[in-house]
Amino acid sequence: MADLFDDLTIGAVRAPHRVLMAPLTRMRATRPGDVPNDLMRDYYVQRASAGLILSEGTQITPEGKGYADTPGIHSAEQVAGWRRVTDAVHEAGGRIAAQLWHVGRVSHESLHDGALPVSASAIPSGGRTSLKEPDGTLVRADSPTPRALAGDELPRLVEDYRQATRNAREAGFDAVEIHAAHGYLLHQFLSPTSNQREDAYGGSLENRSRLLDEVVAAVVETWSADRVGVRISPVGSFNGVEDPEGEETGLHVARLLHAHGIGFLHLSEPDWVGGQELTDDFRDRLREAFPGVIVGAGSYDLVKAERVLKAGHVDAVAFGRTFIANPDLPARLRDGLPLTDPDKSTFYGGDARGYTDYPAYA
Repeated sequence: MADLFDDLTIGAVRAPHRVLMAPLTRMRATRPGDVPNDLMRDYYVQRASAGLILSEGTQITPEGKGYADTPGIHSAEQVAGWRRVTDAVHEAGGRIAAQLWHVGRVSHESLHDGALPVSASAIPSGGRTSLKEPDGTLVRADSPTPRALAGDELPRLVEDYRQATRNAREAGFDAVEIHAAHGYLLHQFLSPTSNQREDAYGGSLENRSRLLDEVVAAVVETWSADRVGVRISPVGSFNGVEDPEGEETGLHVARLLHAHGIGFLHLSEPDWVGGQELTDDFRDRLREAFPGVIVGAGSYDLVKAERVLKAGHVDAVAFGRTFIANPDLPARLRDGLPLTDPDKSTFYGGDARGYTDYPAYA
């Protein structure tokens, strides 16, 4: 049985243990340009003891942006900013993957010069996104009804993921993770509640997963399969996306991803947003569908992590909010040290407070 502090090969990355850092949107990139900055560098360096850092979502194109002050990876300036981050993480002994992100309809027209966000179909999420006033005040705004992407636009979208992968390599990342979870664009294509297309990308489960299949193929071809992971959240409700047959969708996608030979599957579980824990039956079937490295993420504490790991349902655990206030989280878990609670008021946007001012355990 695996232990949380055993080393692990995650595709091409050798992790010294299985405590990973989950992607966390923090909204502290520099404007204009959504450029990674020195504050972000310090934040990631403080957490370089993670087995693998999975970066915050970084938009692959301006069209993919959905929240204020989130970083991109589509301009030369952004790539240079990320390079300063990855170089510093590597100097601190860490490993870091870039999460490639397109939010789709979870956005706002003010982020796109008045143009509507895009999605699989012209169906609103019913939710809101986070914007900033000129004085920096954080505000929540309703996401509008999106524009459905035309069929002839989808090859361009696949190329956006391909170019973002090239940019991530140039920026010095160790791997990339394709974000296909949490109600964002690729998840919007996967779910029948948000995808009501009548072309080759809608209708059947095979058709709804076609765009993800094409994106993964392009990213794998651009780098290599062992440098690619994919995050999914097939069960639960995220940003207005639900799937009445989510377990079967997840198993289908897992088989598809296994066929591509990717380095890891990152499973975001529904209990972190108030849903029920996944059943052991589903976990068993997922393991059969994807026999490679599975990373679990959700409302994990040490007890849950050890139980799920020892049962063989996952190979590593990505901790999110716990890592915010505990930059030395692997050592704290290993040594049984107290954990600090994060200040939720500083999660999104702001400065160093609640971001880089949490100390390591003395």
